[in-house]
Amino acid sequence: MAEFRSPAWTAVTQDVRVTVRTYFLADQSEPARGHFAWAYRVTIANEGRRTVQLLRRTWLITDGQGRTQRVHGEGVVGEKPVLEPGESFEYTSGTPLATPSGIMRGTYHMMVAETGEPFDVEIPAFSLDSPHQPHALH
Repeated sequence: MAEFRSPAWTAVTQDVRVTVRTYFLADQSEPARGHFAWAYRVTIANEGRRTVQLLRRTWLITDGQGRTQRVHGEGVVGEKPVLEPGESFEYTSGTPLATPSGIMRGTYHMMVAETGEPFDVEIPAFSLDSPHQPHALH
């Protein structure tokens, strides 16, 4: 069963608030085989006055031994959400690691819908800590 992990990590860039919460997925992890799985729930909220659209994302996933994987792709979970002022979009995704802990951070590459002006939004750094890690990293 997934274990909800607190606290939430939050960053605000150009009136776009990104909040992340993580879950360690004990039922999908095999610690004896060096396989640890997490889910993370992201809420993207448009707190500004402009309509914005998420186009691409870039993730940096660093395991407990300092190995970093860069993941870049279109949209999130197959979508390129458009957020009117006051709207939010929430999705859940996941990542496996070969170590019992790690850190993720990233960037959403967005644009202002009315003008096409591109801008980047910070995804706050957040820790992936399992019960198999003696001390939290973050």
